[in-house]
Amino acid sequence: MRTETQYLVDEIKQAISLLRRHFDWDQALKRLDYLNLLAEDGELWNDPQKAQELMRERQSLEDSVAAIKRLGAALEDNVGLIELGEEEGDDAVVADAEAAIRSLKGEVAARQIETLLSGEADANDTYLEVHAGAGGTESQDWASMLLRMYTRWAERRKFKVEVLEMHDGEEAGIKSATLLIKGHNAYGWLKTESGVHRLVRISPYDSNARRHTSFASVWVYPVIDDSIQIDVSESDVRIDTYRASGAGGQHVNTTDSAVRITHLPTGIVVSCQQERSQHKNRAKAWDMLRARLYEDELKKREEAASATEASKTDIGWGHQIRSYVLQPYQLVKDLRTGVENTSPSNVLDGDLDEFMEASLSARVEGASGEEVADIE
Repeated sequence: MRTETQYLVDEIKQAISLLRRHFDWDQALKRLDYLNLLAEDGELWNDPQKAQELMRERQSLEDSVAAIKRLGAALEDNVGLIELGEEEGDDAVVADAEAAIRSLKGEVAARQIETLLSGEADANDTYLEVHAGAGGTESQDWASMLLRMYTRWAERRKFKVEVLEMHDGEEAGIKSATLLIKGHNAYGWLKTESGVHRLVRISPYDSNARRHTSFASVWVYPVIDDSIQIDVSESDVRIDTYRASGAGGQHVNTTDSAVRITHLPTGIVVSCQQERSQHKNRAKAWDMLRARLYEDELKKREEAASATEASKTDIGWGHQIRSYVLQPYQLVKDLRTGVENTSPSNVLDGDLDEFMEASLSARVEGASGEEVADIE
């Protein structure tokens, strides 16, 4: 085996060993066996809330254990293929196995990052809002590009995406939209994406082909379950109904089925127009409001208010967390961590993991650092 390949194999083995240690491997296996026994107990569901909590824990443990076992088995198989290929002089087999091992290194690194997702709500589903900044059609088109980017990222992870609310732009793009993204650790992965995102490009809407700078903000907050109680007084909110926009059929577009709730003490506004029924939209909007209030409290407890403050400030210069430059050169740069990618097309197609991983690591280490100098 080549020296560099052996070095990579040793690195992966060490990483898998660290993952096992993080999960307290023997205890994790015993806990999983116990949860599997509980799942077969018919009386478990006499207490639905407790049963759901245990099943979520079981699913999380099961996924983690299966992933670590799969990584270890894949490494062993490919090391065996390399040895076999070298014995038989089959360079193609060796090359394929070495490529598979390089791919495993990336998977192990991603799994190590997931061990950072141990916050109070990290495992939950999440809401993600996108709002266009000032600038009319340019910013509204940019907001729609961001919406597609996060949708593609979620689809890559096989997460389920629902559009809860969307306001189309006058000519193109969107003014705002809210997604519900369902999947294990959805909030944990996306929570560092809150903030203002900046786009620099040659405008497709400018007949003089001039370069434009556009801004849009992203806001991420977790879905909360029944075990988390958030009390909101009805006297503290204003509820408005309005006619839903966009596709949805004749009923949606001719009745005031959409609901907007404003929390007066904080100024938080949520809205939902997904359902044809005003009653269902109202219920979902209440859930979203409670989630936003919970997220505010969670941020305070985690002492990580920087992203929150960025999202609450003006959507413009000086508040961005990431720049996406398409002209005069190609570069996406995170202004908190300094991570760069010279393929904006891939990033805008959902290739966001390297940015999320760096932000998560910085947050856990308490080293978000000073903002990296802006780029033009």
